[in-house]
Amino acid sequence: MQRLVELIGPNVYLQALALAVAFILIGKIADWIISRAVGKLAKRSKTEVDDHLVALLHQPIFMSFVLLGLGLAAQRINLPEGPAFITLGVLKTIAIVIWYNMLRQLADVLAQTARRNVNSKLVKTGMVALFRNIAKVVLAALAIYFMFLAWDINVTAWVASAGIVGLALSFAARDTLSNLFAGVSIIIDAPYKTGDYIILESGERGVVTYIGLRSTRLLTRDDIEVTIPNGVIGNSTIINEAGGPSEKHRIRIAVGVAYGSDMDHVIATLENVATDHDEICSNPAPRVRFRAFGESSLDFELLCWIDRPVDRGRLRHELGVNVYKAFIASGIEIPFPQRDLHVRTMPDASPGKAD
Repeated sequence: MQRLVELIGPNVYLQALALAVAFILIGKIADWIISRAVGKLAKRSKTEVDDHLVALLHQPIFMSFVLLGLGLAAQRINLPEGPAFITLGVLKTIAIVIWYNMLRQLADVLAQTARRNVNSKLVKTGMVALFRNIAKVVLAALAIYFMFLAWDINVTAWVASAGIVGLALSFAARDTLSNLFAGVSIIIDAPYKTGDYIILESGERGVVTYIGLRSTRLLTRDDIEVTIPNGVIGNSTIINEAGGPSEKHRIRIAVGVAYGSDMDHVIATLENVATDHDEICSNPAPRVRFRAFGESSLDFELLCWIDRPVDRGRLRHELGVNVYKAFIASGIEIPFPQRDLHVRTMPDASPGKAD
């Protein structure tokens, strides 16, 4: 650039004009390189994010060179201190606004791309909108900060005031912030998802219908919705009945038979009851286990798997009824507590009364 200035001569206005025109041309060249060369490479990729990024960089790159050329031209003219300060401040402000708009649009593009992945945890829980809003707030804060620097405004007092206000708000909204951070942790860690059956440490059991930033909602078997703050869930032990490598759920039917019963026949009868039911899984296959010698019975347990934990109560009922009917049909006795009363003496007859 110094060589260009020397060629033009001592006229500072011509030098300023030459600087401005030179940077406009450099901006056009950079814009052409990005839109053509880099754009062709972006089109070869499978994702569309880089295509949008190239399109968004089109204007900011060109305008940045233009504004830089105008700033150097203003310095070359040797304007008075006041007009020079205002001119440079305006140019810096325009550059900040241009790049802020580009980054804000990029955040929207990333959010739209993430929404297309319908199986993503962020999409299912609505976290994409949250992250997009957080990105916009951060970008706006940075833009304001750099504008203060562009106009030589001391931001130390503003930052200190913001820190004091933020500290006061954090104490006032301590529970809300606790639930918020716990909600983000639940979404990232994913101990459960919408549709899972979970059991809380307090005993509530139900299907997860909603996972929000502040709370999680369960729908119990009584069709009662229970709302639990995420801060409580984050500090509790959660049993996910739909977790693990498979969402199948195992149910147990405990039954006792009388002493002297044919144990092989009892086992076969119980297995047949399970395999004959259409909603009992064949893999893993139902199994019967002998558990204990009870006080008045031989205790067995029928173990079988079902596809959905929501059907646990109904299928336990149906299997219990079918087991009772099968035992009656097979002549298998189900013992029940009995008491024998032995009378040692009878009271004497009252005097004057005949027997």
